[in-house]
Amino acid sequence: MAGFFSRLKQGLSRSSSRLGAVFTHRKLDETALEELEDELIAADLGPAVAERVIENFRSTRFGKDVTSDEIRETLATEIARVLEPVAIPLEPDPKKKPHVILVVGVNGVGKTTTIGKMTRHYMEEGKSVMLVAGDTFRAAAVEQLEVWGKRANVPVIAGKHGADAAGLAYDGLKRATEAGTDLLLIDTAGRLHNKGALMEELAKIIRVMRKFDETAPHSVLLVLDATTGQNAIEQVRVFRELVNVTGLIVTKLDGSARGGIVVALAEQFKLPVHMVGVGEQAEDLRPFSAQEYAKGLVGGSNDLASRLLETSTDETPST
Repeated sequence: MAGFFSRLKQGLSRSSSRLGAVFTHRKLDETALEELEDELIAADLGPAVAERVIENFRSTRFGKDVTSDEIRETLATEIARVLEPVAIPLEPDPKKKPHVILVVGVNGVGKTTTIGKMTRHYMEEGKSVMLVAGDTFRAAAVEQLEVWGKRANVPVIAGKHGADAAGLAYDGLKRATEAGTDLLLIDTAGRLHNKGALMEELAKIIRVMRKFDETAPHSVLLVLDATTGQNAIEQVRVFRELVNVTGLIVTKLDGSARGGIVVALAEQFKLPVHMVGVGEQAEDLRPFSAQEYAKGLVGGSNDLASRLLETSTDETPST
């Protein structure tokens, strides 16, 4: 876990650097607070969180000198407060065999890779897994999922290019039920440029599965790419219109300068954030920890807070 946190912190340091060099002086006057608020919003924390942080400073430290530790502590406390209610592990229902997880998201966010990593995660917990290659319009997605299946030695239900995804999902659910499999993970297409067709396809997958099990799917996970920043908010809106999204997985935090988007998502939608990803390896997808994320996003004494004050540590501002 130490290695994972190190990669998470390293990735989030890019977000921290966006908040650098805000203060031209150390005294928290109105100008300094406005600059800080602008930078918090630019870092994708969202206006509501940024406003609360600023109001905290305004009510407690306005007109006073402030240290880097005070800035860091206030930011981390507020971020963790927002994130803790949504940091909920995904616990498959042992009464459901299989517990059906429908994985959705736009193309390119890493859905197929995420499913492969989740397979590894749950196999290590001793659970049995079956996969459905439901993104039948992208041959690469089917092939990629089959590679993950071979690595983990789990069955993959796949069809020809353009095959009916709903039919594959039904077959997978039937086979997984007969085998007593713990988890059935279903990949899906993500062609948002044709929202109507995507809505129809996802609705059909759910409708057809419910002919076999009226409670399926038991989880609908939306995969988001952290590098898209505010676009992730629109994706949540769209997919909540299409399906009943039950939780989020955020990928590519190792390459993003927009890690604050997770805070904005938590503030706005209150959906569980089950896992976050920081790399390509299977072990780079882990359950989401609010405290670790807050620490990584804010940084240590040489990261965020010191950058905020780096232009003013040796001089007192003129007023």
